[in-house]
Amino acid sequence: MKINFPITITAADTNKRTISGKIVSWNEAGNTSAGKTIFAKDSIDFSKPVKLLLEHDKTRPLGKLIDITANEQGLEGTFKLAKTFAADDALEEAATGLRDGFSVGVMVDAWDNKDGAMVISKSALHEVSLVSDPAIASAKVERVVATNTPENSEATAEDTTTQEEKVSDTTSDAPIATEAVEAAKSEPVAVQANQPVAYTKPRSPIVNKATYLEHSVRAALGNDDSKMYVRAADDTTSNNAGLIPTRQLTEIINPLSNADRPAVDSISRGVLPDAGMTFEIPKITAVPVVQVETEADAIIETGMTNSFVSVDVKKYAGGQTFSVELLDRSSPAFFDELVRQMEYAYAAATDNAVLNGLATGGTDGGNRTLDAAGLLDFISDAGVSIYTNTLGVAQNIVASPAQWGAIQNLADAGRPIYQNLIGNFNQGGDLGSNRLLGNLLGLNFRVDRNLSGTGDNTIMVINPDSYTWYESPRVRLQTNVALNGQIEVSYYGYGALATKVGAGAYRWMVA
Repeated sequence: MKINFPITITAADTNKRTISGKIVSWNEAGNTSAGKTIFAKDSIDFSKPVKLLLEHDKTRPLGKLIDITANEQGLEGTFKLAKTFAADDALEEAATGLRDGFSVGVMVDAWDNKDGAMVISKSALHEVSLVSDPAIASAKVERVVATNTPENSEATAEDTTTQEEKVSDTTSDAPIATEAVEAAKSEPVAVQANQPVAYTKPRSPIVNKATYLEHSVRAALGNDDSKMYVRAADDTTSNNAGLIPTRQLTEIINPLSNADRPAVDSISRGVLPDAGMTFEIPKITAVPVVQVETEADAIIETGMTNSFVSVDVKKYAGGQTFSVELLDRSSPAFFDELVRQMEYAYAAATDNAVLNGLATGGTDGGNRTLDAAGLLDFISDAGVSIYTNTLGVAQNIVASPAQWGAIQNLADAGRPIYQNLIGNFNQGGDLGSNRLLGNLLGLNFRVDRNLSGTGDNTIMVINPDSYTWYESPRVRLQTNVALNGQIEVSYYGYGALATKVGAGAYRWMVA
């Protein structure tokens, strides 16, 4: 699982094209892409090369990590920025405080849930980004060092060399025609304001996609000759289609999967024991009784007894085989996306395991009809049943997308009952089509797309203490097959659902 953890840069300097500062703080809570998160001391492995990105965009690299130090407070890092215009802008923004935050992106290997916070004990540093909205004010950029030419002054020879190196780094290695260089050195020619300028179509060096791309880049960097060649080569995109390259973006559209686990989030969490495929939890089956006794009569002995709840550990795994050519010759985004999709598939499988456990162990709520009175009656009955059988209270409710929509549609005299609208005086909840979390009659409401339709078990009211999901860190294995050059990747983890008191779930049933 990859998360992004933003913190703030603390200072700026402008000499050597470097940015320094605290990139993460130990044992300090911050808001990440996974919610409230805390990094335990020395919980990040930074042994591999790390790039500095702009706002976690892999297509916008700014530089790379050249020094990192771990201390008692956190990680301090220094980044060397490239000689690009984007890096120039980033240096200026960091130095002036416009974009002065660091945000780390890590791959999480081990974590625990403590008081609603994700406490990470083992992870690998994946990237660091320069961001504008940090979460922790105690850590900012400490130093920005960049070469600048003072405003309204002539550039020195050293500055000129720096600018030439910058251009050479961002253009192709193809030589520029001598005529173009000499033309650039000539004196400018004054043109009368309203006098038309005549020119003939130049002999263009653009003869294929490669040369078209080269001069497009040069034109973007301000080369007037290249601008003219590009204009001349492209009368229309239809009659010169072979010279127009087709771009493939690194952005990936995925409407099929995500890492949401509403059912898992609706019950309690625990750390899986370190060994064994079965473990046991003691459970009291009888308690002592106190009653009125007649004077001098013997006290009736009523002892406490107990049994054990046996919990099975399951392995959840998936894999894919692909060619070494695909890994070597494709975009680096391919492998990152493959791992991300395996994590999404793991999330769906484990969430379904919890839903099946709730449906198997939960209480049948009787035949119901979804209208205002029927829903109110169902949730009221659920609260009574759960407290009576578990001595705990209902706190959460999960529902299918179809039921989510049906509940939002319930109205009283045309006014939605369960939507937080201005002037809605009969509001019984806070639901909306723009969010998957809400409140329904005092219960934490979650939409779970692993449920479907409006039939049995499509709404479940839950006491989270009655069920616990125990889980190990996820593991990724990668193996090269020597004989055919294939690569096998597997992704797996272990999980176990403990049904401590089955009646802690109350299930929607239909007539």
